[in-house]
Amino acid sequence: MDEALVREVVRRLLDRLDTDPTQVVAGVSNRHIHLTEVDVKILFGEDYMLTKVRDLRQPGQYACKETVTLATAGGVLENVRILGPTRKNTQVEMAPSDARKLHIDIPLVKSGSSQPCPPLVVIGPNGHIVLKKGVGMAWRHMHLSPSEAETLGLKDGMEVDVEVGGDRGLIFKRVWVRVGPNMVSEFHVDIDEANACGLKTGDYVRVLV
Repeated sequence: MDEALVREVVRRLLDRLDTDPTQVVAGVSNRHIHLTEVDVKILFGEDYMLTKVRDLRQPGQYACKETVTLATAGGVLENVRILGPTRKNTQVEMAPSDARKLHIDIPLVKSGSSQPCPPLVVIGPNGHIVLKKGVGMAWRHMHLSPSEAETLGLKDGMEVDVEVGGDRGLIFKRVWVRVGPNMVSEFHVDIDEANACGLKTGDYVRVLV
């Protein structure tokens, strides 16, 4: 496609989105793990620093080059991406299909998980850790900055419905609204939910307000 035409298509899309704040970009979340600094040292070595390879849409968040293996008595998931920066608590997020591969039951959680779960072994090149909490399926949610939330008439902690268009379109119910000064508009679902309606990262959905 001609470069000038591409720029014009992008400009028109941005113009349309500027006049319709209910249109929010989607981010499809695959299984991943957040680690504490202590756990990074255990898994990768005392002085190891995680390597950023790609910024995510949310400011300050990024995907790392490094991956780990997750294992239970019933199954294994390899090449699970680490997301940075490090956090106060190690946390694993996965889709229901991932939990079935591991033959474990995990909770549906809004932000992290303090609920107990079957032992999950996280294996790195230099060591391993065993998690008995901090493993869950993320509640579908939407990030917004304070100004974006105000424009939509939404507040942190509310729940809204979000519509996906297209031939396999559907309405996601009870989408949790997260509002913060370091957030920008983005609708998050896991890969199972996205596959059900053909949704891809970068597609736009409509907030029903």
